Amino acid sequence: MGGVGGNLTVINAATLDETVADLIIPPRLREGPYPADDVRARLRGFVEPPTYARCRKVLDSHILVLRAGSGAGASTAAFALLAERYGADGIIGLDSPDDLSRWRPTEGRGYLLQGLSPAAATSLGEVVLTALAGLLLRSGAHLVVTVRTETALPGDTVPWQVVHRPPPPTEVASKRLKTMAEAGELAPEQGADALGHLASADFADYLHAHPLPQDGVEVAEGLRDLVVSGKPSASVLEDLRTGSPAAARTALAKASHRADSLSLMAAISLLSEQDRTVLEKFSAILRPHIEERGGPAPITARGPELIDTHGPVMEGPQMRRDLLGPSFEERLEAVGARPMPTRFGAGQRYPVQPVVFSGRHRSDTLLRCLWLDYEGMADLLWKTLDETPHRSGVELAAGRAIGKVLTHATGPDTLRQLYFFAASDKRWRRRLVAYALGEMVQSPSLTGAVRDQLRQWSRSADVSLRCTVAETCAGSYGLARPAVALKLLDAVLDKPDKGLDGGLRTAVSFALSTLLSEDANHTLVLDRLREWQGADPGTPRHALAVHVIESMSLAAFPRPGAPGARRVRLADLLVDHPEWTFGLVVAALDDPATHEATATGLSRIESDPALRHHTAFPHFLAALSDTARSHRGVLRFVLRRHRVRTAASVEGFAS
Repeated sequence: MGGVGGNLTVINAATLDETVADLIIPPRLREGPYPADDVRARLRGFVEPPTYARCRKVLDSHILVLRAGSGAGASTAAFALLAERYGADGIIGLDSPDDLSRWRPTEGRGYLLQGLSPAAATSLGEVVLTALAGLLLRSGAHLVVTVRTETALPGDTVPWQVVHRPPPPTEVASKRLKTMAEAGELAPEQGADALGHLASADFADYLHAHPLPQDGVEVAEGLRDLVVSGKPSASVLEDLRTGSPAAARTALAKASHRADSLSLMAAISLLSEQDRTVLEKFSAILRPHIEERGGPAPITARGPELIDTHGPVMEGPQMRRDLLGPSFEERLEAVGARPMPTRFGAGQRYPVQPVVFSGRHRSDTLLRCLWLDYEGMADLLWKTLDETPHRSGVELAAGRAIGKVLTHATGPDTLRQLYFFAASDKRWRRRLVAYALGEMVQSPSLTGAVRDQLRQWSRSADVSLRCTVAETCAGSYGLARPAVALKLLDAVLDKPDKGLDGGLRTAVSFALSTLLSEDANHTLVLDRLREWQGADPGTPRHALAVHVIESMSLAAFPRPGAPGARRVRLADLLVDHPEWTFGLVVAALDDPATHEATATGLSRIESDPALRHHTAFPHFLAALSDTARSHRGVLRFVLRRHRVRTAASVEGFAS
């Protein structure tokens, strides 16, 4: 097994070229408690917006409906308002329901619903909000709902509404730079230098034209690079400007007659920060597909600024072909990209040189324009992904990039175009879809569509589609909606199949380990495992439960060599959740399929003095003994343990 660091688990069971890095992306929207560290990170450098005092006053009624445009920082303001009242660990996220009147608060906490769906918006009204306010008052809770400006709300909800006005981006940038200095990321003189640049006319003009809080954050990050690395201010401003949609359209129009430029730009946009060899391969496969869209390549003179070199080069009256063409560095320079410093990839023994565009967000905007604005380009990119040999990391880069693009797509094909990869028998393609769906579900307008699509695939007879559902639960989707994820996994296993497909077992196991990576989900997972343990022998549910129990008892779950966000042993569960583990162990001892493995695991814990003490095993064993009369499997374990200990005592006495 490879090491586990942060959110990254590296599996080293395969050959070097097949090494898989399974990165778990933390969700931005959650249904359930937000981790305190996540909330504090969101509020780092927070600047109160002009409407903040008004928001506080309206929230005194226990409900605030905060209207704002995209990127205006309404969610950050909502986190700040609730954290003031309940602390960073007191905020619970809600998934947008179709009818908010059916929701009930369960704790005296701060509830946050980000991005009210249009269906839920139409169900709101004075009667609904008044009733909800009464329930929140009795529970000692408060609710903040963020709504996009274009979403229509009934007129009688006005008393609960505040139209959010974002803080000035200059103040956001200034606060962020001061926070960097306080955290030691910038030396005092560097912080002062950065603030001086921020006050210059060039940056003031830029922020005047880009008034959102995120613009201020990006300027602060650019100024940090400026003072740390000596990057010219003009270069920082250029990087900021080249990420705009207008700049992307201009760049694509300029390169529209050059297949080499377009293929390289598409490769960098889709596979940002991948090694240069991966990008070159993808670009080489995509290029002939793009060339088929136009006529024959023109005859050109060779120069670093001209990319298309397939045509002959004119030299006086003679013509000859350029057999080399421009170097890769020249091609990168021509499309505004650059290689980053060489580094070692996760789990790899060879160096990697990532390639990125110079401008912030340039990859996102270029890919969005290519994918959505030019007929047939999305199909060519899917086709090239299918034809390109797989390299570790491609699924993560391409999946997230495609997911971000599809949050801007419209129409029924938004999710349909994922089907081919979702139904693939290759795991990396299914992981790509999982990453894409994890990005798409962060958009409130697509949450319902993604939920319905996963529900449909979870009931499919196609094992690959069900694997894709499990892989999606093994990521931000599962962490954001643990209860929903467990229902999907239950549906994935609800088939009359004989035995359990190996790929499906791996995918569901990875999903369960991802859920177990957060302590708040442990009891949900243990309850579900106990249900599966009671399923009919030979069914996929029972087979999966047997696999999990055996793994935890004999070594750890998931087993070495299988992807996993967290490795869990039976001893760990006895320490963290003794009550829930007790029921699981009783069921496992009563089941002939898991009795031996569970008995062996308990015996190993008892024979290890440190584990025996740490798990309070004598108390656990006493509780097991009390239930032995009503559980045949437990009685069998207790009697066998008694015989073994008695035989050992007699043997010791005789010697």
